[in-house]
Amino acid sequence: MMSTDSSTCYPDVWQQTWDWNNLSVSYVTPGISNSKPVVVLIHGFGACKEHWRHNLKDLTEHFDVVAIDLVGFGNSSKPPSLLDGELPTSGQSNVRYGIDFWAGQVTAFIKAHIRQPVALVGNSIGGVVALAAASQLEQEGKSAAGVVLVDCAQRAIDEKRVNEQPFGRRLGRPLLKTLVRKRWLTNTLFRSLAQRGVIRAVLRQAYPTGSNIDDMLVNILYRPTQDAGASESFRGFINLFNDRLAPDLLSELKTAVSIIWGSKDPWEPIKEAQRWQRYPCVNTFQTVTGAGHCPHDEAPDQVNPLLIEMLKPMLNKEERN
Repeated sequence: MMSTDSSTCYPDVWQQTWDWNNLSVSYVTPGISNSKPVVVLIHGFGACKEHWRHNLKDLTEHFDVVAIDLVGFGNSSKPPSLLDGELPTSGQSNVRYGIDFWAGQVTAFIKAHIRQPVALVGNSIGGVVALAAASQLEQEGKSAAGVVLVDCAQRAIDEKRVNEQPFGRRLGRPLLKTLVRKRWLTNTLFRSLAQRGVIRAVLRQAYPTGSNIDDMLVNILYRPTQDAGASESFRGFINLFNDRLAPDLLSELKTAVSIIWGSKDPWEPIKEAQRWQRYPCVNTFQTVTGAGHCPHDEAPDQVNPLLIEMLKPMLNKEERN
């Protein structure tokens, strides 16, 4: 029986929770048998495990599949953010939101629930998390079978890319960095964005074809914003001025990487992503013509076959080893 909550879009029996460092992590899976290779799906900023609503079923025909809510999003815990120079709030589990934190969540989940082989699929900031998790696994001698990036975040605002910013933005950067630390500002900004109408307008930018922008998707993204503490991951994220960049991770990674990109992504330029093919770990780059930042949801009929085509050799090779 399907859940009566239209924002979940998965059967109730697939819904699971896991306690990690006193935080509740929500994930969904039809089951982890450990008789088939496993694929872990990692959503982007502001999204959740339900963003893989059009992919999970097709992938389960070939793999065991898990879609996980990163801490701060979806149905996972939303603890207070802790920025550099701040002291933890007494009696609360403050979190330093960032790529390594979320990657640590993913790798801990893998070690707790999954035998090898496992492949990671990440959209947007989830792509950087997938790369960082693969890097962490390599360092522990437990490498992933592969990573698939779906319009991975390029993080142009990072300190390491500041020279690429227009002069005016560079000039105003110190003030910006001071202001976005203030909760009164981040809470106000978050509440202005956490509205169904705004979410739908942003989706129209992200999905240039307009395909699959429906009430269910709006509710999927809106509902978690109403949870207590929902603005804290937003505050943590917009303060990530010096964190992991995909090219830096790709330059050191030994794990096989494939890339899927929407040709009309309005936020992460495909020309920049195409340069990533120079890294030895990148094996395949496929373009989804006409799609935007989330082609897995906008054009699943094109993306699902690509995912299966990319994941099968990664996971089959790991099984043979």
